Amino acid sequence: MKLESALATLVLNLALLSFITVGGLPSIIPELHRLIVENNGWLTGQQFTDLFAISQAAPGPNMLFVTLVGWQMAGWSGALLATAAMVGPTCVLTYFMTRLWDRFKDAPWRVAVQAGLIPVTVGFISATAYLIAQAVDISAVALALTAGVAAFSYFTNINPLWALAVAAAIGFAGLV
Repeated sequence: MKLESALATLVLNLALLSFITVGGLPSIIPELHRLIVENNGWLTGQQFTDLFAISQAAPGPNMLFVTLVGWQMAGWSGALLATAAMVGPTCVLTYFMTRLWDRFKDAPWRVAVQAGLIPVTVGFISATAYLIAQAVDISAVALALTAGVAAFSYFTNINPLWALAVAAAIGFAGLV
């Protein structure tokens, strides 16, 4: 597939996916993985995971991931187009929807929609966590570490950054 065609396909898909990024960009990572790695082979699974990790570690919005994907595919033009495709449609939709949303703040359907979006968002984010864990848990130690950090984060009220710091130290020591 030619670069222009691949970039056009990426931009179109990002524009469409931007409408369902309930909970932020991580909610569509599994679909992006399917599009970018599995269906089109624009990036390898390792490149995809590395770009995701970089985008999450960098300060700023988590949607920087699509900017990095665009950059990896086509340099500056790819980065700009991917970013615009991800934020443009939702900015326009958000502008009009907030005006409508405020108008119906006491409507029963609004309360129902808000309540219904919570499990959808949790499901999207869980699918992303599963996909990323699959890519990095290449050993029993890595799998145990991931499960331990997840359990610690879920079952305690202690800041999960402590568990992540311990995991990072274990990784830095070469034990994973």
